[in-house]
Amino acid sequence: MARLIHSRSSLSRFFNTLGSTGRGRYLSTGSNKIDEPLEVEDAETVQVPHPPEEKLLVLGGSGFVGSHICKEALDRGLSVTSLSRSGKPSIQEPWANNVHWHQGDLLSGGSWKEALNGVTSIVSCVGGFGSNSYMYKINGTANITAIRAAAEKGVKRFVYVSAADLGVVNYFLQGYYDGKRAAETELLVRYPYGHVILRPGFIYGTRRVGSMELPLGVFGGPLEMVLQHAKPLSQVPLVGPLLTPPINVTAVAKVAVRAAIDPVFPPGIIDVHGLMRYSHQK
Repeated sequence: MARLIHSRSSLSRFFNTLGSTGRGRYLSTGSNKIDEPLEVEDAETVQVPHPPEEKLLVLGGSGFVGSHICKEALDRGLSVTSLSRSGKPSIQEPWANNVHWHQGDLLSGGSWKEALNGVTSIVSCVGGFGSNSYMYKINGTANITAIRAAAEKGVKRFVYVSAADLGVVNYFLQGYYDGKRAAETELLVRYPYGHVILRPGFIYGTRRVGSMELPLGVFGGPLEMVLQHAKPLSQVPLVGPLLTPPINVTAVAKVAVRAAIDPVFPPGIIDVHGLMRYSHQK
């Protein structure tokens, strides 16, 4: 019993001594005496740089899909810039005031390239309809110009909103699809590890045309619910692609922004079913 008490007493003295060292004193190696406190110089403050801010450039950001991508990016805390031929749109919503709107034409000179300054990633929604030559120019040449300029500027990631193959429809919109595929090919060459190509079919949501709002979700939503389970039928030659389900514009925007800023998001082509799957992930 005496040995146990002695051990506890020694242990108590040890912790008392340890507590003294925690208050700025130290244990002398030459004796059991506790010396005076050490004088500690003030530590130097080191300024740790903040991580670089993610700056997203949305090409065609004033359009239907582009404006939703701008809003989604702002909701994620990104710095957002838009480049389009029309410049700032007539969107009367608070978030629009937080976008840096640039007016410029990808097919007209290089003055638009100042919009690339400080940009870390790009999402392109540039596209349009018209004659075959016009569609190839807008969907193909304009995007190819942007891809090359972004690569030369050192932009890390490039996301391209392309289009699903719709079978027989391709024949009637040959310039549209030829342009899209030419842009995809250029993106694969310039950004082998930093590209993401989205191939949605019909994109629905409330679309503004002038002062009017078209609620495309009235039939787009129910059609999506039905056709998303008909994937095997979409493999039928020619007419099968017509059964590609539509997708909500907010889902496309969510995946586009994630693909642009997530360094582990895999490069490649994402069809409408992949878009649906990724849009439900957090």
